[in-house]
Parts: sequence; C-alpha cells; structure tokens
Amino acid sequence: MKKLNKLSIVGYGAGDAANNLAFTTATMFLLVYYTDVAGISAAAAGTLLLVVRLFDAFADVFAGRIVDRTYSKRFGKFRPFIMFGSIPLLLLSMAVFSVPQIGESGALLYAYVTYAALGLAYSLVNIPYGSLAGAMTQDPGERAKLGSARMVGALLVSSGLGIFVAPLIKPGADLQTTFTTITLVFVVIGTALYFFTALTAKERVHREVPNVTLKQSLDTLKTNKPLLMLCLSSFFFLTGYLALTSVQLYYLRDVLGRLDLYPVLSIIQLALTFVLAAFMPKLVRNVGKKRVYIYSSLISVAGGAIIFFTPASQVWIGFSGLVISVVGVLAVNIVVWALEADTVEYGEWKTGVRTEGITYALFSFTRKSGQAVGGALAAYALALGGYKSGGATQTADAVFGIQIAAGALPAVLTILAVLVMTKYTLTDAKHAEILQEIQSRRTKTAYAGTPADAGQPADAATPAHAGTPAGR
Repeated sequence: MKKLNKLSIVGYGAGDAANNLAFTTATMFLLVYYTDVAGISAAAAGTLLLVVRLFDAFADVFAGRIVDRTYSKRFGKFRPFIMFGSIPLLLLSMAVFSVPQIGESGALLYAYVTYAALGLAYSLVNIPYGSLAGAMTQDPGERAKLGSARMVGALLVSSGLGIFVAPLIKPGADLQTTFTTITLVFVVIGTALYFFTALTAKERVHREVPNVTLKQSLDTLKTNKPLLMLCLSSFFFLTGYLALTSVQLYYLRDVLGRLDLYPVLSIIQLALTFVLAAFMPKLVRNVGKKRVYIYSSLISVAGGAIIFFTPASQVWIGFSGLVISVVGVLAVNIVVWALEADTVEYGEWKTGVRTEGITYALFSFTRKSGQAVGGALAAYALALGGYKSGGATQTADAVFGIQIAAGALPAVLTILAVLVMTKYTLTDAKHAEILQEIQSRRTKTAYAGTPADAGQPADAATPAHAGTPAGR
C-alpha cells in the first residue's frame, strides 16, 4: 500500500483538533461553569458528570453498531458521519454552556439533557473518526504518523485552552458571555476542521463486507483477545491518567503553591507533542508498538512516584514529576491508536469481516469508563483528605490526599496497565504475518473465481476464504 501523503495526515490530525474543541472544552471547564455560572451545587454537578460520562461509554457501542451498518459508495463508511454530524455536535457544545436561569432543578435537568445529547453526538462523530485510521493504511509506521497527527491536533487545542482561555476564568468575570463567545467561535472553526478532514483523509483499505451484521460484530468481539487485552490495559491507564488531570490544578495550586506554572506546563506539553510526533514512527519501526507502550508507561510511573514522594517545599522536583508523567502519557496516547487499528486486522483474520466501528467503539467504551472512574477516584481522594474549597489553606492530610490522586493512583494503576500489556500477543511481527495471510486468502479467492464467504470463521490452521485488505 502506498505511503500516505502529508495532506491526508494533516487532515486526519485536524479532525481531533475539532473533536477537542467540544470534548476538551467540556472536560476542562464544564464543572466550573455548572457551579459558578449555572448555580448547580458541586455535589449535583459531580454526580451529573459521572452519570453522563458512563452514558457516553454505552453511546460509543451504539455508535459503533450504526457505523458498521452504514456505507456510502460516494463517501465511504466513516466520512459521512464526520461531515453531517459535525455541526449538530458543535451546536450542542454551545448549548451545554448556555444553561438558562430557571432554578437549580430546572438548570440541572437542562444540564443532564444537553450534556447527554452532546455525548451521543460526540460518539456518532468520534467513533467514525477513530475508526478511519485503520481504513486509511495498514502500515505500522504510517499508522504511527496518524497517531502523532491526532495527538498534535488534540494538544494544540488543549494547550490553547490552558494558555488563553483558562486565565479568563477568574472571579468577577462575566463567565456566561465568555463561554458563549468561545463556543460560538468554536462552531465556526470546528466545522471547517471537520470538513477539511472529510475531504483529505480518505479510506484506502479494501473491504468485502461494507454492511456488517450484529452477529458478525459480536463474533469479532468474542474472538479478538488482543482487543480485549488492549481495552483492559487502557482502562487502567486512563483511570490513572484522569485521576492526575483531575487534580493537576490542585497539585500546582495547593501543594506546590505555584498556579502560575499551569500555562508553563501546557506549553511544555505542546512542545513535547511535536518532539514525540517527529520521531515516534521511527521508534515504532525499530522497537515495536507494544514495547513503546510499556516503556512509555513506566516513564509515567516514575513521574507519579516523584509527585507522590516529593515534599511540597520542593517545587521544581514536584513539577519535574509532572513533566515526566506527561512524557509517558503523551507517548502512550500516540502509539495506542496504532495498536487499536492493528486489532481490526486481527478480528478480520479470525472472522473474515472488517469491523472498525464496533472494534473502536469497545476500545472507546473502556477508555471513557476509565475516565469516569479516574475522575471519581480523584474526587474521593480529595474528600478523604479533607480538602477545603474557597481558597483556604489546606491541611497536611488534604495535601497528602492531592498527592495520592496526582501521584500514587496514576502510578499504581499504570503498573496494572503494564502487567496486562505484557500478555499482549499481537506484536508487530505477528501483525505482519496476519496481513500476509489475509492477502493470500484474497489472492486465492480471486484466482478461484468465487466470492468470499465473509462470515466464515478463520484461524491459522484453517484459513477462511474471506474479505481481505488490499492496497489500491
């Protein structure tokens, strides 16, 4: 298969920039908007975020089935969702930050409905977007490039939010006008980015079965052990990562006493993303995706240990722990998308059917579940430490609770993620063998002049004459 051109790689990265205009804006600012602008209590808002994020996880599975059942001869399988779902998604993002003043009960009901609708709309765009990478190329290095582009797009937005938007969220500011203006601008920018993705990032992997039945989707999930292992590892990793990100501000403000370092950390994240994106494809080719995932995770563990054990008085050592954690997290988040794409071919090898939609949906389901659990664990750690809101000086127990959430929890959970990943069998060498066998089946089927039986299970000993990917 030919190498991807630069425009298609940039176009794919633009899609995740658009995704994060909706997703990261909500994760960074929605809690403060609900409590400080909409007048919803912190407890009610916390419960809302947990419930709706779990709903989002199930919405991903629903979206995966919709994607697998859909196919357009003109636009392919995934791009129609990106084009036609983008505007409703971005308008719902604006609606979420426009809670009317109708009392706390009315505001809470409005918040539940709009945030849940935003989650469903996001799933119907993000699942096709994430699945698109596996349909663009089967080359490990090229998939690493797509993962890098995706991470750059996401970090450009999240860093921009941290550097330029976060300073606007200050006491006494007209936050409703601020959020209304920001989300309206994001509607325009996000729509342009999504359509740029749809016009440049095209599917090139051949499929014999464009519309996948429910039985074929379930067969893929039942037989795809590498996917299940990757999902479990990612659940642990994302739970720890979200615990860290949920209390990152608290750690800088209440433990180190240096909230001014928050924009600095955002700039460092952005710079590290470009550095990692530049050499990650080569690293993947030389070391392998599985090893990169494990080694990067261990770097994150080291950072968590530094955060947990460093006294509050040692500002720069504690900050260095945050930076080290970020290095590991960024590297994992780049390579993990290439690993997920590989599991699509494994599922096709076992069942004869490509099911990008439900494969990515299950992966996203576990990631979102980890995000929900990680945020909740971080909040529980704060509560157990006796954290006091309102800018009060924190007790030693409260500081210890923050260090647990920012350092110990991520480190322990990431170690669990590594232990699971050591049992992951779909190495790059195995993936290459699977691609060769799938191609061989396709060649034999074409030579015999008979249609492939897409539903027949396959294994290494008894290959099925099934649909296979081929370069165009």
